Amino acid sequence: MQDEDSSVDLAVRRASPEQKDGVTALWDISGLVRWWNDPVQDFDQLLSAENAEILVGFLDKQPVASIAVGHDGRRGWLYYLAVHPGCRERGYGRQMVRAAELWLSERRLQRVNAMVRSEHRKASGFYKALGYETGAVSVVSRWLERTPVHPDSGVQPDHDGMLEATITHLEMTARPTEPPPHPPVGRQVALMRADRPTLGFYRYLYNTVGGPWLWWERRALDDQALSRIIHDSRIEVSVLYVNGSPAGFGELDRRREPEIDLSYFGLIPEYIGQAFGPYLLGSMIHTAWSYGPDKLTVHTNTLDHPKALTLYQRMGFEPVRRETWRFIDPRATGLISPEEA
Repeated sequence: MQDEDSSVDLAVRRASPEQKDGVTALWDISGLVRWWNDPVQDFDQLLSAENAEILVGFLDKQPVASIAVGHDGRRGWLYYLAVHPGCRERGYGRQMVRAAELWLSERRLQRVNAMVRSEHRKASGFYKALGYETGAVSVVSRWLERTPVHPDSGVQPDHDGMLEATITHLEMTARPTEPPPHPPVGRQVALMRADRPTLGFYRYLYNTVGGPWLWWERRALDDQALSRIIHDSRIEVSVLYVNGSPAGFGELDRRREPEIDLSYFGLIPEYIGQAFGPYLLGSMIHTAWSYGPDKLTVHTNTLDHPKALTLYQRMGFEPVRRETWRFIDPRATGLISPEEA
């Protein structure tokens, strides 16, 4: 982004269908896209909803800020507040919130809510400075028929083509005291960071490692959307090689620092059970902590490898939350062929 005078106000307009790529890219680079949400689908749904709007802030015709605003007839809500990293600390976030509040006021709404995760202290401070207060009401939630999946623990889809899994969210809040692990002996082992990997190579790794566990989220992305993620400087893909051949990979997501997420980790099936898993995982953990995060997170579920949860805990992760989800079987949608699973 080019430097701009911080006193320049944004031109705030309602989003149009033609701005989908630019707005969803803004959400991505702002760190709002996580593995459980589909920004393209969210954009389409918000744009077509009668009780919601996407507002976009422009500088020189470039979208640099956004906010989604809507209501249920009684209360308003805010979502997808984003400011391009190169345009922060200029009051643009405040301007977008005020624009959303005006949108609600025009519809005679008298109250607005915004959900902020407890660990996002900076975001909490931002809203507090705008006059928002933390309410006494707790938010309870449950995932419905959406996103990730994995497979072969004997779980079969039910009559409506759905799979059920228990998701375990784990955290590590202190740097490991043990030194980085040594690679297994007797093999030529190398762990290398893939700097801006080609899409074909990344898809090979993702599909080959994740096929047996029904990883499908990245398969559903077109080349442009996938490139925006894996070519982001805050996404770190490390590839494990054994005797010169790819054997697995790990992926660190640093877009929400000081929290780092181990978003993907796994081995090509032929290398499972040969001690490469603990070596790769331990190496990824030490790499993550070299950036000095507040915590490191990872997620697994009951459709993953049956030893995955035990391995994460053995390496220092602690479960902090569990959820039961039902998912559309990606084999039923054609994203994964039955032969791969």
